[in-house]
Amino acid sequence: MASLFLIFRFLRFSIFSTSLHSTIKKLNKNQKRHHSHPFSNLLEFNFNRSYKNCTKMAGGAASVLRSNTQEGRSNTTVDNSSSSKYTRAAPNFMLTSHSEALLQGLNALRCSDKLFDVTLIVEGRTFKAHRVVLAACSDYFCAMFTDAMREARQSEIKLNGVNARGIELLIEYAYTSKLELDRNNVQDVLSVSTHVQMKAVIEACSNYLESQIDLENCVAIAALADLYALDVLKRKTYRFICSRLDEFAQTPDLMNLTWDQLDYILSCNYPVDCREERVLQITLQYCLETRLKVELARLLFAKVRFNQIEANEVNTLLSNTESAEEDSQQYVDAVRQEMQKQEQVRKHNAKDCDEVICSNVLINSRGMELALVKIGGFETNGLTNQISCFLPSVGKWESLTVIPHIEQCNYGTAVLGNDLYIVGGSYDVCLKEYIHPFGFRYCPTKDKWKTIAPIQADRCRFSLNAMGNFLYAVGGVCELNDNDGDHWANEMAQSNCERYNASADRWEYLPALSENRSQHAGVVLGDKLYISGGIDRHMVLPSLWCFDTVTEKWNKLCQMPTPRADHILIAMDGHIYACGGWYEHSITETRVLAETIDVYDIETDTWSTESTNPMPKYYTGVAAVKKRIYFIGGLLSSATINRATSSVQCYDLETKQWSFNVEWEYPKEVWECTCAAFYVSQERDELFWGESA
Repeated sequence: MASLFLIFRFLRFSIFSTSLHSTIKKLNKNQKRHHSHPFSNLLEFNFNRSYKNCTKMAGGAASVLRSNTQEGRSNTTVDNSSSSKYTRAAPNFMLTSHSEALLQGLNALRCSDKLFDVTLIVEGRTFKAHRVVLAACSDYFCAMFTDAMREARQSEIKLNGVNARGIELLIEYAYTSKLELDRNNVQDVLSVSTHVQMKAVIEACSNYLESQIDLENCVAIAALADLYALDVLKRKTYRFICSRLDEFAQTPDLMNLTWDQLDYILSCNYPVDCREERVLQITLQYCLETRLKVELARLLFAKVRFNQIEANEVNTLLSNTESAEEDSQQYVDAVRQEMQKQEQVRKHNAKDCDEVICSNVLINSRGMELALVKIGGFETNGLTNQISCFLPSVGKWESLTVIPHIEQCNYGTAVLGNDLYIVGGSYDVCLKEYIHPFGFRYCPTKDKWKTIAPIQADRCRFSLNAMGNFLYAVGGVCELNDNDGDHWANEMAQSNCERYNASADRWEYLPALSENRSQHAGVVLGDKLYISGGIDRHMVLPSLWCFDTVTEKWNKLCQMPTPRADHILIAMDGHIYACGGWYEHSITETRVLAETIDVYDIETDTWSTESTNPMPKYYTGVAAVKKRIYFIGGLLSSATINRATSSVQCYDLETKQWSFNVEWEYPKEVWECTCAAFYVSQERDELFWGESA
């Protein structure tokens, strides 16, 4: 009977389809006759949908014939092509809380012991659950319940290699999306979630452990990160240890490190908080107290950077070790051999070896690289506080940080002890310029900003330079008098100067210049501060002044060959280079770009021309890295609508050659930026320095 019934249904559908095809042909003829829109696509859609329905349920053809044609039209895409396309209509109702309600419903079934279809047995304890819930949360359970495995047919499954407390918390999470982690259960949860492949829980455990890193448990957390292959947690933990290596070495946990862990600390290239001599001392101490095999000790000593340690410091350390420790001779000999080996390599590869970093710049150069840094300026989208850096090892510009202030410009920048200082400046509110006194200090090692004492006179367009442990602020536009146009207030008739004591966080006034000036340049060479050019009441100045920080007196020197404003002074090998800027034409009083790099000889008090810039620009950022001067961005002198540029020029002081490296080009057009060179971390992602940083 069933077979006869199916045959009858098939005959009904065949009659229907034949009739429907003949109807389509007639309609197509009428379409061509009246030039109306083709409905064949629509009818073919209804036919295809009817065919599918008829193969699934009896009487389908009749129900489709009575379907609403207008409804079909709203759910289709009609075109003139020969094949029809079906697009599902967007839902006109969606309950956003449905997923939460579904989860609550599943948890209610669990709490009332309903519809359970599997029981997990772990360490003698039983845990009832629904297969679909476990499979939805875990790749491990999904494979177990869907693949051809024995457990797919079992109602009770015994799990080995996991703990009961961890599985209990994971089941609770699967039904509630809630997980309470603490120091007592996080390892159990991490172990089980790794076993059953619950990625969200693994990430939650990693984040929790990261928040708990301190000197007491950093070794244990590092061990967990290694055990469960948590790469992000591993990097952050070892970065934390390196950032406090000196303090960490004074705890018992130093001797709890495995050889692999100490080897990773010495080779990971993360910044450390102590000198390299101390790194050697810590390594030697570890070898002595753990009685490490000398072969393994040699591998550790090879990771010490002897080029950053004075030879007499190494000899003193080894002599003290020999006299204080028994059985130390093998380690002492290994250190001396490694030091000699590295010295020979440096002599053979003198050009490729890392330079020794002066102690007044960095404590230790581990993980740090000298970078070209672009600070603020104007971009196509307007004023920006973005600070970017270019690392030669990376080969591209990357974001470094952002000045923690409303978008501003015309501030002073200086690098003191490898920290970047941003002082003063101006910002616009409703097209009115406001000058402010606030200052900020950025530590690239810790990637942290701190505020400093505000400068005493609100100022912008001034020079800021670092010498010793002080900052020197000279001139600029100070405290504009709103009732006197653009003239300075009476109490600021001279170019006043201030000095900032970084240790005391305090500003004090210094003897002022005898000339007013803003938009000038400043540089430090030895114990003297040099100030050149600038503007005094719309007049571009050629003068050069020197401030002796010992006598605190100003001396006027030989003036520049060409007056300059908005230029930069670079000090290198006892010479001062004047780069960029502009001056006014003596007849037309129009701005003219200063095309030459002029060099000042301190010994002879004379100026000469060093080179001519093949592509001079207005408002370009200038900085020196080693023996090269870089010109970043700026405005071209051509009379075009869009004169901004992103190009980076380089002048080599040794070869006397200009170059344009596309690799160094800034990603955006930029002008009126300031530039500097200081050391930044080679791996800035996931910096972790704790709350006290």
